Amino acid sequence: MAGAGQWGRNHVRTLASMRGVRLDWVVDPDPARREAAAALAPRAQLTDELAEALADPRLDAVIVASPGPTHHEVARAAIAAGKHVLVEKPLTTCVETSRDLVRRAKRAGVLLGVGHLLVHHPVVRALKRATEAASFGPIRYFHCSRTNLGRVRTDEGALAGLLPHDISVMAYLLGRWPVAVQAVGARHVQPHAEDVVFVGLRFPGGVLGQVHLSWLEPLKTRRISVVGAGAMAIFDDMQATGKLELIRAKIPPPARGPAKPPVVSYPSIPEREPLREELRAFLLSARTGKPFAAPGEDGVRVARVLEGAQQSLDEGGREIRLRIR
Repeated sequence: MAGAGQWGRNHVRTLASMRGVRLDWVVDPDPARREAAAALAPRAQLTDELAEALADPRLDAVIVASPGPTHHEVARAAIAAGKHVLVEKPLTTCVETSRDLVRRAKRAGVLLGVGHLLVHHPVVRALKRATEAASFGPIRYFHCSRTNLGRVRTDEGALAGLLPHDISVMAYLLGRWPVAVQAVGARHVQPHAEDVVFVGLRFPGGVLGQVHLSWLEPLKTRRISVVGAGAMAIFDDMQATGKLELIRAKIPPPARGPAKPPVVSYPSIPEREPLREELRAFLLSARTGKPFAAPGEDGVRVARVLEGAQQSLDEGGREIRLRIR
């Protein structure tokens, strides 16, 4: 485990509690974070030197949850040591370094995965099944909101910190990646990164995506709406129950009268921790070679969207065409 900060601690806690999983090492330069990790995983060895952990022949895989700007360096070292690697999102801070990790992992014959947590969320899996039903019809557009009052991060803006979640979910549901992006935003809290951003995405086939990102919003939202030709769905992760709302509603053509009242349902979905599901899937893929839901190539694609969105921000909201393979 490389990195035991706020999110890294969640990895430590989860790994230490999983049957059949041995958490051998926790690496972090901060003594206080190492001490907190020791309380969660008392059997793990602690160090501030990544090389010490990577030299252990018992170590098969490394989870990278260090600050985003260090992802490339840390993951590169783990790949060079022959370890399978799961890197928290974003994979790296730019397309070229993300591609570099993908190339290195292929040459080394190891699995490189990226922590697109929501594609492992049981509700998102259920949402995909719902949108693939014939009655849902083709997806027309997405509307996403990911806001909160703080915590403003100093190492990245709201764009890099929040947008990967929604990009990965939209691409997962649609099976396609955006072909264009435009963004507008503002820097209110710190001069080097936007803390509020509005992002527009265009996908193949005319599907649209709209995302609101903010660390300055009084209401915390984690909401994705999907509108199809014959039905609609809302994934609201802030709800304690009924996180997925399915709405059967069809808008009639003009002059055909008002729409019929919608039929709303809340499917029963087993409660499983998304992080545990992600780690279980990654470790299974590392052992068996089974495809992982969020391979390193997806991290490259997300990095390209982030670069395009940042370019649009810097150029006053101009639409940026994306070349994503």
